[in-house]
Amino acid sequence: MASIRASNVIPSSFSTSSSRCRREIMTVKATINMPKLQNGSSLSLPKLTTMGLVEKLQLRNGYKNTTTTQFEKLSPSPKASDPMAIEKLYAIMEAVANRVEMHKNMGEQRNNWNNLLLTSINSITLTASLMTGVAAMGAGGAPLVALKLSSTLLYLAATGMLLVINKIQPSQLAEEQRNAARLFKQLYEEIRTTVSIDTPNSNDVKETTAKVLALDRAYPLPLLGVMLEKFPKTVEPAVWWAPLQNRKAKGLGGKNNGNNWNGELEGEMREIVTVLNRKDKEDYLRLGKKALKLNKILAISGPLLTGLAAFGSAFVGHGSWAVVLGVVAGALSTVVNTIEHGVQVGMVFEMYRSNAGFFKLIQESVESNLKEREVERRENGELFEMKVALQLGRSLSELRDLATSSAMKGEANHEFASKLF
Repeated sequence: MASIRASNVIPSSFSTSSSRCRREIMTVKATINMPKLQNGSSLSLPKLTTMGLVEKLQLRNGYKNTTTTQFEKLSPSPKASDPMAIEKLYAIMEAVANRVEMHKNMGEQRNNWNNLLLTSINSITLTASLMTGVAAMGAGGAPLVALKLSSTLLYLAATGMLLVINKIQPSQLAEEQRNAARLFKQLYEEIRTTVSIDTPNSNDVKETTAKVLALDRAYPLPLLGVMLEKFPKTVEPAVWWAPLQNRKAKGLGGKNNGNNWNGELEGEMREIVTVLNRKDKEDYLRLGKKALKLNKILAISGPLLTGLAAFGSAFVGHGSWAVVLGVVAGALSTVVNTIEHGVQVGMVFEMYRSNAGFFKLIQESVESNLKEREVERRENGELFEMKVALQLGRSLSELRDLATSSAMKGEANHEFASKLF
């Protein structure tokens, strides 16, 4: 405590010695503008908090000034970011951005495959059919043999190309790459948000890496060896996410008011899951089965018809049946090929499978939160409800009305949960 004591100074005479005068003058100057104090009282000045640049830098680096010569290390904040985790997340962001471009380019390439192969096969088939008809009207001899041989070879080439294109389903491959590009872009934005407003740590790095690898498995780039089965025995929802883990939402005050979870919200989420299972996911799996069945029929019919047309064209001149088989089967093959790859039935099947996977993801997300007994470890209830509502294309009031309607009507409720698909 800094204090200044002021004594009563009453100059007696101006005839004193010069040294005394100087001393008194200094004392008077010191008492100018000072409040009048009682004898023995002291004036206490407020404690000034001055901090220099060095002290501020020391505190930023985790030190506090306890004395003028000693510094004590501050304990790290529990929400402090891990610099190495941030660097790793930036590295993952670069890899994810690269995957977005790769899947986008592959999607465009495979869509071009579908268009070019469809046009080429139809042109070859129609040309072979026309040549078969012309050969049937020929007078015989070398021209007839040349036309027959050419049409047969064209039909065989079309059959082989159809076997390949029906096996790989380029339209379905293109849809897979479009989905992958969209999901990788979504993951990129999630990582950027985590780095921007959150406090990343090693757990964030592990979870993000698991998400990237799960997407790589769900939507592979190569064709040979790892290509997804285009004609599976059973139709299952697409799965592109890593196993969900319950983690407390950061920075939302989870311990306040039960992390915004209550019995009413839990019941609402359970009803939403019920509707998703009973209506949305089941409906898209049913449609996926129909699309898969149609695609199988078309994939078998196309090569079969071109094979029959090749057989008929080879026997042109040995009866009218050969001409009919060679021309009609070729024309029908063009129609079948156009329906399968022009309408892109494989893409439609993949779309249905992907939509069913979307609803399964919402279901698992809700169930993983409800299974967690400690509400502090759940995602913030208010935020989670808003996310589910937006994913289903609903407002919060519409989502609650849907849950209420499902609870009251049960199986009689015919409303779907999603308004987007």
